[in-house]
Amino acid sequence: MTTATRVFVEAPARLHFGMLDLGGSLGRRFGGIGAALPTPSVLVSASHAAALTVHGDVPDDDASPNAGPNAGPNAAPNAAPNAAARDAAPDAVVPQLHVALAAAQRVAAHFGIHGGTRVTVYRVIPVHQGLGSGTQLALATARAMAELHQLPATPAELSHIIGRARRSAIGTYVFAHGGFILEGGRHPDSDRPAPLLARIPIPPQWRCVLAVPAAHPGVSGAAETAAFAALPTPPPEEAARVAHLTLMALLPALVEHDFAAFGDALTEIQRINGGWFAAAQGGPFALGPTARLVEALLAHGAAGVGQSSWGPAVYALAPDEAAGAALAAFVRELPELRPHSDADHPRPGAPRPGVVYEGPFSPTGARVSRHAAGVAGRAR
Repeated sequence: MTTATRVFVEAPARLHFGMLDLGGSLGRRFGGIGAALPTPSVLVSASHAAALTVHGDVPDDDASPNAGPNAGPNAAPNAAPNAAARDAAPDAVVPQLHVALAAAQRVAAHFGIHGGTRVTVYRVIPVHQGLGSGTQLALATARAMAELHQLPATPAELSHIIGRARRSAIGTYVFAHGGFILEGGRHPDSDRPAPLLARIPIPPQWRCVLAVPAAHPGVSGAAETAAFAALPTPPPEEAARVAHLTLMALLPALVEHDFAAFGDALTEIQRINGGWFAAAQGGPFALGPTARLVEALLAHGAAGVGQSSWGPAVYALAPDEAAGAALAAFVRELPELRPHSDADHPRPGAPRPGVVYEGPFSPTGARVSRHAAGVAGRAR
């Protein structure tokens, strides 16, 4: 067997469709549903080195198994022009290197890795947009190191080692499996990721239109922890309603490929979830461009409309490729996708122009490619 000299890991974005029980009325708290999107994505590599270091780079024909920032079999074919290139630009990658370094240090300490590792980050998911950027980058780094050093560890184990999935485990299981994910919530006496209850493939003809509006980043870090602590406990009957919708409407519709029923159930789950977070975000959806974008999509008749996590990313579903392209074209013309008024003038913290991604859901989790001296790379 040839020892890998460089391991690449490409990980999908995470859409968070909603939580099952914010209050933990039955003991377990949170729980949730979500799915994997192939674009935007994370791309990292790990190789043997004299010391543990983390660097940023941009992929090219020689440095990446997927030449170009939007290549690869899982790439969404209709991502907005330059969207993936923007996610690979130095001003996007460099600020996230500390996330990769922290994950690499935890993996090295846990497994007692004595040899050095060079981790290179080529592409990141837009940060603090509700797409799981930190978890996917940290897990991609951990997986690349584990593969390079031939360490036996599942994605759930790696997630625990690097301190992820402390509330939601959707990102962990999206990384591991792709498709639609249902997880069962954190037990109060455990620090392990919530259990995976179901992973269901999403029909390949269904499309997701993901819009990241021109808005300020969503809540994260210490502010997110404080926001969760301050949220009022929802009535148990609302959690029961979400669970009922998930078990008896959403999941059966997904298994039977009933697009209309799936979209109706998801929109209703999002409506209820939005009420749980209204005290922290000013309404059922984040105030400003996010809320206006949701309103526009609902008025347009879009199905499965919602806000991913704290936003500002918004999604809507379409039953097939043609409908997805038409919906994406509609969204790209909305004013919420471009800064306006005083936001047009550069200033610290100003919103960036929005971007729209359109394509199928990701049927798989992270992809691993190995490059050995004199051996062509192979993906799995």
